[in-house]
Amino acid sequence: MSEQMELAPEFLEIAACPACHSQFAVDYDTSELTCTNSLCGLAFPVRDNIPVLLIDEARNPLGN
Repeated sequence: MSEQMELAPEFLEIAACPACHSQFAVDYDTSELTCTNSLCGLAFPVRDNIPVLLIDEARNPLGN
């Protein structure tokens, strides 16, 4: 059974992509924070409600 990801609204207001400093979109289906910059687009995993904001851990759906 998968739990609903919970992130504090205060965190989401100030969180930014470590690669390009753009805002995040929350993807609850994949438990990821996705960069909203169309040139970056990195998707960072959220494990146990803790965002892993390491570029080496990010998934690159754009293949850049």
